[in-house]
Amino acid sequence: MSAYQQLESRFRRLAALQEAAGMLSWDMSAMMPPGGAAARTEQLAALSVTCHELLAAPELAELLDQASDERAELDAWQRANLAEMRRSWLHATALDAQLVEALSRAAKRCEMTWRVARPAADFAMVLPALSEVLTLVREAAQAKAEKLGVPPYDALLDEYEPGESSARIDGIFDELAAFLPGFLGEVMERQASRPAPIAPEGPFPVEKQMALAKTLMQAVGFDFQHGRLDTSVHPFCGGVPEDVRITTRYDEADFTTAMMGVLHETGHALYERGLPKDWRLQPVGTARGMAMHESQSLLVEMQACRSREFIDFMAPLARSAFGGEGPAWEPDNLLALYNRVEPGFIRVDADEVTYPAHVILRYRLEKALIGGELELAELPEAWGAGMKALLGIVPPDDRLGCLQDIHWYDGAWGYFPTYTLGAMTAAQLFAAAKAARPEIPSGVAKGDFAPLMEWLRDEVHSQASRWTVDELLSQATGQPLDPKVFEAHLKARYLP
Repeated sequence: MSAYQQLESRFRRLAALQEAAGMLSWDMSAMMPPGGAAARTEQLAALSVTCHELLAAPELAELLDQASDERAELDAWQRANLAEMRRSWLHATALDAQLVEALSRAAKRCEMTWRVARPAADFAMVLPALSEVLTLVREAAQAKAEKLGVPPYDALLDEYEPGESSARIDGIFDELAAFLPGFLGEVMERQASRPAPIAPEGPFPVEKQMALAKTLMQAVGFDFQHGRLDTSVHPFCGGVPEDVRITTRYDEADFTTAMMGVLHETGHALYERGLPKDWRLQPVGTARGMAMHESQSLLVEMQACRSREFIDFMAPLARSAFGGEGPAWEPDNLLALYNRVEPGFIRVDADEVTYPAHVILRYRLEKALIGGELELAELPEAWGAGMKALLGIVPPDDRLGCLQDIHWYDGAWGYFPTYTLGAMTAAQLFAAAKAARPEIPSGVAKGDFAPLMEWLRDEVHSQASRWTVDELLSQATGQPLDPKVFEAHLKARYLP
């Protein structure tokens, strides 16, 4: 075999092990009994070290160099695959196996402690475990920064959003942070001038919520022969393209939380299902970063499923599912309800206008924590101050504040900015999709998402990681990421 073929073989084995670890992590979050935590931590640590050893093997560097010499014989997809292989290798060789194992163990221990501390609203309970995680994350960030030649935070960011920089994000988020407060005030004033929407009265039994969720998932395009829906503390999407696992959480007083959460995760699942089969288990065959992944979930949840067309389709289904009657179940009322803007404490429940503020806050805090400008013990106070500045509210306890998200406690630092980068990308993609396929809105009104999904499969899903984010977005929409498109979308929807 050529050097490139040998690399494909090695990365195929590596990807299979990484997917196995992912399935074990999904089970840990969704189905594993608490008593299995210690054993699962050992299993995941062992897999992390094994994957690291495969990537950091001395002969891999030689194979990468030899394959670079073969570039003239490779096609465009193979060259892109080789570039992704080298990026993965750079990240892996920046860390020694002991650090990888220590970080994996610390993150899993911290996550299990968080699962107890969160409902107890007790940040002090998880502080020692999180301190250990942060110390190790800083060490990893510094090592990767030296290898990649970028600042420590950018080295973490590159794991989730290849090639992105905090300098660029600072500019984008500063612009949004300047735009949002005034815009939010206008939206709130406009809302106050209209009758308040009526919330349908519960209770809404979980089994009926689940049945409605599955109906809507299938309308969007989810295939239950290749996936499933479960329950967890924090909604997420995991699994593999052939077996996509999504979870949600239910509130019997409000069925919209679970419903919109499920639609969000369905967008993630459809991206995974649409990745090119010819490049399964190769780096180039994976999703093009987390901002693009978030764009797919937010395109479904926010762009398509909060539209007038979708509400017209969904309203009779919801009314039938829960036996609802009266004006609360009319499409006009549900549309006003789903697009109601109101500052709140929980990111995953936030409306489209206030959501970016939640992300900007987390981005600024995690960057300060990584840089040592903020002490971890000061996080709850800094969180409250940031919420006050951005949204005018202060969480009453840690459960509604810095304990609400799993990311930091599970070792995911540098992830948060991808949420709002994804929201902006979603707006740009949806506008381009409707321009290219004018039948998309009328299809959504009938529960037919095929025109939208066909366009996304062609322009985004099937392209996987062949292109950079800006290249992919430019080919799909005619321009790289432009925050003004997102701002225009918000104005059109909330200040018509």
